[in-house]
Amino acid sequence: MYGNSRNEGKLNENSPFKPASPYAAAKLYGYWITRIYREAYGMFAVNGILFNHESPLRGLEFVTRKISNAVAKIALGLEKELRLGNLEARRDWGYASEYIESMWLMLQQDEPDDYVIATGEAHSVREFCEIAFDIVGLDWQEYVKVDKRFMRPLDVNYLCGDYSKAEKKLGWKPRTKFKQLVKIMVDEDLNRWERWLNGEKFPWDAPNYPSEYKILTRALRV
Repeated sequence: MYGNSRNEGKLNENSPFKPASPYAAAKLYGYWITRIYREAYGMFAVNGILFNHESPLRGLEFVTRKISNAVAKIALGLEKELRLGNLEARRDWGYASEYIESMWLMLQQDEPDDYVIATGEAHSVREFCEIAFDIVGLDWQEYVKVDKRFMRPLDVNYLCGDYSKAEKKLGWKPRTKFKQLVKIMVDEDLNRWERWLNGEKFPWDAPNYPSEYKILTRALRV
């Protein structure tokens, strides 16, 4: 929603919006239609402006899970490299389960309002890679390749949120730090692939993606 409206500083509920993708523009529509219904018809409608919130349930099309899943596969000898786009993009990454708590708290208030939910810290894709590979004892530079195919036409280089309003009015603040979040995601993907290699069958999202399905079917043919 904020796009590249700022290059530094933290974004709050009053910061200007400048969406840089169709996805972001759609979110902005949702934001304004919610406010319109609240202000025009007196409905209890709130906007949670949630900065990037991640967990082991994140889809593989998102960079955090793409990294944690690839790190697990590389550590176990199932893959040889990880191809990414802009390594310098910085995001405010938080733990999804905590952000769900903030949604519940918004709905418990006497009056509806809009709230930024974030960690107040910005970290780069490069940092995420460094920490993720370090968890499995590998040097990220030996495996990560920059691929122009994954560069966005309009990229957002920096996002960092100011959650002070949510802390003051909702009593909410983030608890899981960045390194903890990366470890949670890498450990879970590592656990999933180890269980699969040991012959255990259980529901997860790998078969839903062509790249992962190739690994699964290749193993079956062998």
